[in-house]
Amino acid sequence: MNFTMIAPCLFGLESLVAGELREMEAQNIRAENGRVFFDGDERMLARANINSRYAERICICMGTFRAVTFEQLFQAVKAMPWEKWIGKTDAFPVKGSSLNSKLSSVPTCQSIIKKAIVERLHTAYHLPWFEESGALHQIQFLLMKDEITVMLDTSGPGLHKRGYRANATEAPIKETMAAAMAYLAHVQGRDTVYDPCCGSGTLLIEAAMLALKIAPGLRRRFAAERWSQIPADCWSAERRRAQDQIRTDCTFAAYGSDIDENAVRLARENAVKAGVGNRIHISRGDVAHFEPKTENGIILCNPPYGERLLDRQQAEELYRKMGQRFPNRPYWNYAVICPDEQFEVHFGRPAQKRRKLYNGMIKCQLYLYTIRK
Repeated sequence: MNFTMIAPCLFGLESLVAGELREMEAQNIRAENGRVFFDGDERMLARANINSRYAERICICMGTFRAVTFEQLFQAVKAMPWEKWIGKTDAFPVKGSSLNSKLSSVPTCQSIIKKAIVERLHTAYHLPWFEESGALHQIQFLLMKDEITVMLDTSGPGLHKRGYRANATEAPIKETMAAAMAYLAHVQGRDTVYDPCCGSGTLLIEAAMLALKIAPGLRRRFAAERWSQIPADCWSAERRRAQDQIRTDCTFAAYGSDIDENAVRLARENAVKAGVGNRIHISRGDVAHFEPKTENGIILCNPPYGERLLDRQQAEELYRKMGQRFPNRPYWNYAVICPDEQFEVHFGRPAQKRRKLYNGMIKCQLYLYTIRK
């Protein structure tokens, strides 16, 4: 059976999520701010969870409608076919958010939605109460400008949690953002990638997984795997499909460095957990002494900056060092994410492209450099 799903994502990554869903053969793909709608069946649900690099989670869209009174909210939610997804013993907690809407109280909205679902399930199952001891069916809602979307989360922990980064350095970049940077820098199977401020290694690991076509969800589990409504063979078939797509014949290699010995150790451990330890080489080093080992390559970098680890003066000095050390010769690409609008001035070179992205809650620019000659 086909149904509508939603892939929430970081602002700025909507087109990347839409593109990867297209490659997965999803149907009726349409992108909005911070989310992408698409259609598919149970196999597509499993495929999107296992393979999406840029989405934050995969949800089933139960409905989208306008509501300015609690009665409207109650009746619309009660009319949804909850018994199709929620069994007699399943747990179905509710959480969500409200922005610029008349129904501004999130706790009240949660209570109304829960009550509406319970009444619907009472009618379907003829039970006086629900023990909610079974599989988790997390209900999410987003109420924005009086329009509400009600969803069932199929992922569980966010999709950025690939399973390899149990430990991280003080200011890590999100895995989904790191994957997007690698994609936008055109990382491919024959490339050599560098990160001279590698922290816990996320940029290098995501670049390696992209180059080798390793599905980011292969090493983790998802909430909907415990749902009786999703056949187990959907997940096994999609894992086999993802496994078959891994490239082992490419020449990809990556080199990272960091001044923090603890970060170096973490990056090595995380690369091994991600299954790309043999492709990534980490050493202790300062950006001021960065020296690439190849004639061409790609640099991915999430440098410390004033709002994270360094004061503004230290951050600006770091950008100057980067500009001095990053090769200014043919066939080099750089992708640097930074919130400083003056980064190009301190770096000493204008970027060919800039793209607005959010690293956590910090508004940033992704500065993209391509040296052709």
